[in-house]
Amino acid sequence: AAAQVGTFAPLLECEVTKEEVRELAALFGLPNWANPSGACLSSRFPYGQKITREGLDRVAAAEEFLRGLGFTQIRVRHHEGLLARIEVLPSELPRFLENGLHERVHDELRRIGFTYVTLDLRGYRTGSMNEAIGRTV
Repeated sequence: AAAQVGTFAPLLECEVTKEEVRELAALFGLPNWANPSGACLSSRFPYGQKITREGLDRVAAAEEFLRGLGFTQIRVRHHEGLLARIEVLPSELPRFLENGLHERVHDELRRIGFTYVTLDLRGYRTGSMNEAIGRTV
């Protein structure tokens, strides 16, 4: 799709690998050189749901907040503007029940603009939004 609209990808054209990008970022002292790879924020929305600037900002703020709490691999899935479905590594699920962290997360995501805040009990997994494809209720 990017090629169809004439997007220029200089690193791709120069055959620079993801590992080389990380090495260069570390060499230049960029703070995000070791961050886990992340999919486009639009992947946090169910198929067919309208994606808005406000929704993207809400997801970005929620994920930044959770990263600030020390969660390493996270996704905040945005369902119909009301519900935030949080995915973290399965090994990090118990942290939500420690020292009232679940209340702190709930309050912050409500402040960000979500009405309901949920924790996905299966934890983080790529492609979780694809699970609903072809399912009927």
